[in-house]
Amino acid sequence: MSSEEELRKQALHRIGERRSFYMSLAVYVVVNAVLVGVWFINGRGYFWPGWPIFGWGIGVAIQGFRALVNPDGPSEADVQREMDKMRGKS
Repeated sequence: MSSEEELRKQALHRIGERRSFYMSLAVYVVVNAVLVGVWFINGRGYFWPGWPIFGWGIGVAIQGFRALVNPDGPSEADVQREMDKMRGKS
């Protein structure tokens, strides 16, 4: 496999991770908004939606960190710079 194909494969993987995170985040927000709405309509006693918001939020935060921050992975600028070196550009 050429380096260009490998870079394309890595780029597609990263795009997929970001899209997956955004979808998870959207579902998280909608479902938890519904839970807060149910809590609100049913008398606003003990704030039980806090438990799923907190627990699920940890998972979403980890996924977001891996998809958006990912300190172990190369940045797009790093990939572009390396590709330019491989093509013989300075």
